[in-house]
Amino acid sequence: MKADVVVVGAGAAGLMCALTAGYAGQRVLVLDHANKPGKKILMSGGGRCNFTNLATGPSNFFSSNPRFCISALKRYRPEHFVELVERHGLEYVEKAPGQLFCAHSAKDLLEVLLTECEWAGVELRLKTAVERIERQGEGMQLATSCGLIEAGAVVIATGGLSIPTMGATGFGYEIARQFGLTVTETRPALVPFTLTSQWKARAADLAGVACDVAVSTIRDGQRLGPGRDRCYREPMLFTHRGLSGPGMLQISSYWLPGDELEIDLLPGVSVGEALAAARRDTPRRQLSTWLAERLPRRLAQALVEWYVEDPTLAELSNARIEAWRERLGGWRLKPAGTEGWRTAEVTQGGVDTRGISSRDFSVEGLPQLRFIGEVLDVTGELGGYNFQWAWASGVACGLSV
Repeated sequence: MKADVVVVGAGAAGLMCALTAGYAGQRVLVLDHANKPGKKILMSGGGRCNFTNLATGPSNFFSSNPRFCISALKRYRPEHFVELVERHGLEYVEKAPGQLFCAHSAKDLLEVLLTECEWAGVELRLKTAVERIERQGEGMQLATSCGLIEAGAVVIATGGLSIPTMGATGFGYEIARQFGLTVTETRPALVPFTLTSQWKARAADLAGVACDVAVSTIRDGQRLGPGRDRCYREPMLFTHRGLSGPGMLQISSYWLPGDELEIDLLPGVSVGEALAAARRDTPRRQLSTWLAERLPRRLAQALVEWYVEDPTLAELSNARIEAWRERLGGWRLKPAGTEGWRTAEVTQGGVDTRGISSRDFSVEGLPQLRFIGEVLDVTGELGGYNFQWAWASGVACGLSV
């Protein structure tokens, strides 16, 4: 079998690259060991897929080579992908500022990509394992479960290690190392935290309770997080295993084992001043009543139980107000770890982009081999950024392969 371009991986980046190369006149073959294409597309966003973020920029990505993503993101912007789905009549909604989701199902988005691949003449082969990739003159040769394939170029779009039940493997990293590329340390990102004994039991009692928080990572006394305030202000969710929700998933990209989390349960509220004012104005009220007006009732009750005190506001000394200010505005705890690859939405780290062209995603000195998408050391924040990276890197590669 022969093809101009073989794309290994039928996910977001792989399909986008394939249809782009197909429209450019290339004979394109997409291979995937899974039984269905786009599995991660289908499960993302609760089955509705947060397929882009209108505010996407380089600052939304983590990488040991942070400037690498700039070129592709500039050339293929969120509005370009929106134009594509609108041509197909896909209905979408903006759930949070800039975050676009399918209005009905992620299946609609996958159907757009597969239809475009069909129109572009792309051949898709599923349940096909790639056993070996080798350079062959000016091209490449792949040994697969369906025989040998000769290709002018091979594009690795195999993704990372997150959610192995969806078929994730380290194959892309193996190929990178085979051809002399460095792979930076990989770890689960956008992943919930697990807690140790006491805090795990407390979180389990509150499972299902959510509240808005501001969260940072604390390492060696330094606060780590995005922006001027070094924190994410997003919802937090208590689970039977620990802490989840957008705020926790976001900060997991900064967190390393041994770090603490600092959580402000009342972001935007000056707790000390607010309690002092309440003590003056409504001295007979219970502290639990004051808390329940600002936090979910179950969490408010749990707080007074954790710290074994529910005084009237009149009974709060300045020292006790300061203690509650720290508990509410700077709650610190050290996670046991994260839930790991099983539930991580993405992989942080990957193929070192210093050996990859930011223009066409080819390997330096070996233009017939290319890497795109999550397999690279480029990881976006939560909110549609990783899909936009998949589209942008796929298009940049597909136009030039």
